[in-house]
Amino acid sequence: MRLGAGAALAGATGHAALLEPPSLAAQSLPDGRKIRFGIVGTGIRGCNLLESARKVPTGVCVGSADLYSTRLEAGKEAYGADFDTTGDYRRLLDRKDVDAIFIATSDHHHRRVTLDAVAAGKDVYCEKPMSHSVADGIAMVEAVQANKRIFQAGSQRVSSILYEKAREIFASGRLGEVHEIDAQWNRNSPGGAWVYPIPDDASPQTVDWNGFLVDAPPHEFDPKRFFRWRCFRDYGSGLGGDLFVHLLSGIQVVTGMNTPANRAYSSGGLYHYKDGREFPDLLETVYDFPSSNGGVQVHVHCNQNNNSGDEGLAFYGSTGTMVMTGRTVTFTPQDVRPKFEAYGWGGMTRAQRAKGEADWKAAHPDPLPTLPDPESFSLPQGYDDTAVHIANFFNAIVTRQHVVEDEVFGHHAAIGCHLANQSFFHRSIATWDAETNTIKV
Repeated sequence: MRLGAGAALAGATGHAALLEPPSLAAQSLPDGRKIRFGIVGTGIRGCNLLESARKVPTGVCVGSADLYSTRLEAGKEAYGADFDTTGDYRRLLDRKDVDAIFIATSDHHHRRVTLDAVAAGKDVYCEKPMSHSVADGIAMVEAVQANKRIFQAGSQRVSSILYEKAREIFASGRLGEVHEIDAQWNRNSPGGAWVYPIPDDASPQTVDWNGFLVDAPPHEFDPKRFFRWRCFRDYGSGLGGDLFVHLLSGIQVVTGMNTPANRAYSSGGLYHYKDGREFPDLLETVYDFPSSNGGVQVHVHCNQNNNSGDEGLAFYGSTGTMVMTGRTVTFTPQDVRPKFEAYGWGGMTRAQRAKGEADWKAAHPDPLPTLPDPESFSLPQGYDDTAVHIANFFNAIVTRQHVVEDEVFGHHAAIGCHLANQSFFHRSIATWDAETNTIKV
């Protein structure tokens, strides 16, 4: 993994600037009213979404649904306002005053709720990963497009001004040919490894267990499976769905590679959290992506037992290196100015070396071009990319124009997650078959 070496470049002296955040005053609907949305799932991420949605003035939450009754109150507290609540999300879909649905459920509910929502004429914001399987993703893409709805997947960094700046640098060509991208996101705490607290009142009386299982295999009530669903294959997608998708979405938006990888090979294991979970706590995957300049190898690495490096992306080009952290993007030029390669003349006579050097100097008169300074850009304090992502979604509802992270973009990023998991569990290379829209292992 070379990200650490690239990240050191971020400390180099050069131009530094603070990025300017956009306005959150998204457009209003033609009749001037606010966009009315309901949210399905008011757990950790659902409450995060509601906290950020409070900052976007052109939308208003009018209802929520959750399978754990106590979370209904938690959602209202996160939003700071009262609204209708229900244990059955279909009640939100029946409401004629609801324009859009936010989906912040476990992964295995994404397909069902999305299909029901678009069939009811609602636009959809669905948390990442968009799908729990390739088949789910295909069904979601088809349903969104058949019903002519706006869909946005919830990898919020796609809307970040940091990624906008990185995309600008990449598109400028200053990186030269890029054939290697490294990405990592590490954590080192029980919470970062999904060991979420289980409330004292969790029981079959407060949790709609059958509503949670839906299409998943039957299982007796188990609060660990409900509150720590990311750990289990029936409901979640592990590190691939939690963190890989963020990184892959970022790579897609920066490079413009809106396509699945050709193949993936994963390694890793379950080394520390021997708590009954089914996914590894360390996962590394090497992807081969097609590209206009001959192909790109992407290395993604997530470790729940070490927080060294945290979140980061590094793009290694022939003329420049671009490194991203959670709050900065730094471009450092590669020194590819012409120079006399003395090492290559080591097996020659002194006379041969002297003539070679003289010929080189004659062909490359002084002075050499000046090497540009590194450039670094940072997010302002308090910047909320989730709020910007929501504002972009609301704008799309008004304009009926696709967002960047639409159903196709979200599907392609999720395929990367599924490729990684299939490779890990089958202990083999996983390839994407574009003709059959399936993963081969």
